[in-house]
Amino acid sequence: MKTLIIYGSQYGSTKRYAERLAEMTGIEAVDYKDAKNINDYDKIIYLGALYAGGVTGLKKTVGRLSSNQELIIVTVGLADPTDSENAINIRNSIKTQIPSEFYDESKIFHLRGAIDYSQLGLKHKVMMSLLHSKVSKMPESELNAEAKAMLETYGQKVDFVDFTSLEKIVNILL
Repeated sequence: MKTLIIYGSQYGSTKRYAERLAEMTGIEAVDYKDAKNINDYDKIIYLGALYAGGVTGLKKTVGRLSSNQELIIVTVGLADPTDSENAINIRNSIKTQIPSEFYDESKIFHLRGAIDYSQLGLKHKVMMSLLHSKVSKMPESELNAEAKAMLETYGQKVDFVDFTSLEKIVNILL
């Protein structure tokens, strides 16, 4: 079975995971913008960064797949995926990006990423500033785990990348 790792990364965390997964499995990893002939593969492992309610490059990549290809989706974001509310929100976001036949048949994993506010582009800095402003005005009792984490880490450089979390993906591949 021919397998390819495709990733969509904004600031590098997702690329780091994809490259490490490639090392662990011997499967080639390519940026979604550079992925060619993806219909030559039986299985696609798609790693995508979570930004503004979407998964970077996922919709574009899935749009190129045929219904007989297996898809594994791996999201990378700051939200703690062990929090059930976060996981539900991520999955609901994925549902809006891809056809139900792919969503229903895909294995989905969530990994934690990193952020360095000093490296954000203007658009993302403004977006995060607006979100921080909104969340900081909310009563403590209304803050969910994701909002609390954002308030704690805003403006900082934080790295939650954990390569051992890739083992569960490797186990289904090998």
